[in-house]
Amino acid sequence: MDTTDILAITGAVGGVQGLLQLLQWWFSRKATLRQGNAAAQAAENENNRKQVEWLEKRIAERDTKIDGLYAELRQEQAARLEEIHRRHEVELRLAEAEVRKCLKRRCSDREPPSDY
Repeated sequence: MDTTDILAITGAVGGVQGLLQLLQWWFSRKATLRQGNAAAQAAENENNRKQVEWLEKRIAERDTKIDGLYAELRQEQAARLEEIHRRHEVELRLAEAEVRKCLKRRCSDREPPSDY
């Protein structure tokens, strides 16, 4: 292959402009590949950021729901504790009444004797 054949093939393929485009593509292919990778990485990072924001929002909603459930639980526990205290108070009054109970009808001679 001599110079005239190379020039003829180059002219047929696209001339000097085609040769320049081929050289530009050859020397910039790595940079173009890096730019494509960077764009893909940026898109992936954006998707990850959106997913993290969505998950954080979902966790915040669940935390709010859990806080509400805990508040309701504490109210129920307080109500039950109040009921327990009230029942114990009634039981103490009943036990005190049992101690003060008189076995005789008219209580002039108290049985059992007491200092009440």
